[in-house]
Amino acid sequence: MNVDILIEAMELDGIEDWEAAHRIVQHWDTPEANWIHAYLHRKEGDTWNANYWYDRANRVMPNTKSFEGEAEEIKNFLENL
Repeated sequence: MNVDILIEAMELDGIEDWEAAHRIVQHWDTPEANWIHAYLHRKEGDTWNANYWYDRANRVMPNTKSFEGEAEEIKNFLENL
């Protein structure tokens, strides 16, 4: 998988285009895409769905981390792949 597509999804999220970001990640089944998928659903407020995707990404949904903080963590992770 090309990591650039996931970076694009995060850029779209950064300009508040949740739908476009979601369209990208819902087509990939990798831990990285699943993490972004989880983050997007957490941001949307759909905690049940977010938990499902965090589980698929082998991660735990953060309880105290801001959306901005998690987005930054994801971007840093992707840039270092």
